[in-house]
Amino acid sequence: QVQLVESGGGLVQAGGSLRLSCAASGITFSINPVGWYRQAPGKQRELVAIFSSSISTNYADSVKGRFTISRDNAKNTLTLQMNSLKPEDTAVYYCYAARRFTHYWGQGTQVTVSP
Repeated sequence: QVQLVESGGGLVQAGGSLRLSCAASGITFSINPVGWYRQAPGKQRELVAIFSSSISTNYADSVKGRFTISRDNAKNTLTLQMNSLKPEDTAVYYCYAARRFTHYWGQGTQVTVSP
């Protein structure tokens, strides 16, 4: 059974930073696509950052240069460091993993950026 548990969301002022973490069980992060998505009210869920392979990363254009995705293979955890946050980054952030055409999601963590 795959479980993804996010932590680290919260309220921050524009220009501030937050660090999201995702702890996984039942799936190995180092050999499967893993990443972060987000969904703002009234909008579709969108990709934020992802390890598409063991070493390749992709970022949404809107977060390039501000967000950094990283992975600790020994601890099987995923992290999203978010700097220079903007009000438009406000959303529920979801940890994501895929294995053999099956997609897995965490429960989500709220990030709110005030002007």
